[in-house]
Amino acid sequence: MLKWILLGLGLAFAYWWLVLKKKRDQEKALEPKSAPPSQLKPKRMVSCSYCDLHLPEDDAIAWDGRYYCCADHHDRLSQKGWWGRAQWRASSNFDDRPTQAKPDLAVIHHISLPPGQFGSGHIIDFFQNKLDAHAHPYFEQIAHQKVSSHFLIDRDGQVVQLVSVHKRAWHAGASQFFERERCNDFSIGIELVGDGDCAFTNEQYAALAELIDLLEKNFSNLRFAGHSDIAPDRKTDPGKSFDWVRIQRLANLSEKQLPFGLDSR
Repeated sequence: MLKWILLGLGLAFAYWWLVLKKKRDQEKALEPKSAPPSQLKPKRMVSCSYCDLHLPEDDAIAWDGRYYCCADHHDRLSQKGWWGRAQWRASSNFDDRPTQAKPDLAVIHHISLPPGQFGSGHIIDFFQNKLDAHAHPYFEQIAHQKVSSHFLIDRDGQVVQLVSVHKRAWHAGASQFFERERCNDFSIGIELVGDGDCAFTNEQYAALAELIDLLEKNFSNLRFAGHSDIAPDRKTDPGKSFDWVRIQRLANLSEKQLPFGLDSR
């Protein structure tokens, strides 16, 4: 009798084991199947805009459609002459500087398009030869012009770069800096959104001081002038509303770096 009891228990155990195994197999079949390692989707690789280092996109610092491997590279001026912290809106209005010519002058301008209206949209279009001549009567007079600047600082302090500092932007025109003509050859152009009458903003002065600090780290013996200083018969910018004393203090500039003095003009 004991033999039959053990046999029955063995059969019952085998039956329940088969039932449980079938249930586990069914549950396993319903689970999402993970792809084998060879079929896993590779991480997207990107390049640092400063040093060209390749790294996974998730590990990079993303800024304005570009990537950087570290914060230090994001803050620097690249070998190609572009500042990582600026928005890049490249203009085609540039050419090569004369052989061995390096910037030793920064020229401060102001610009507003239409005149007296603030905002960088039309200005960037102008520098990129995309200005709609029909959008405003004034634009019909200037839409054909080919001009640019290296940098543009908006009213909120946002810095836009349009031309590499190693290239010659077309911002100064006929000009002279202490008997040196063709200032475009050896200068960096910095436009401030403004009209010469309204005061420039705190954000613009702070951004300009930061930009000056960057430029001084890359170009020795840099001096500063207004467009009106190098083309007094044609230009008045940055105008009497530009505070030279303030920018000297913020950027820690020496008197030697401001050869036209600190008086508003």
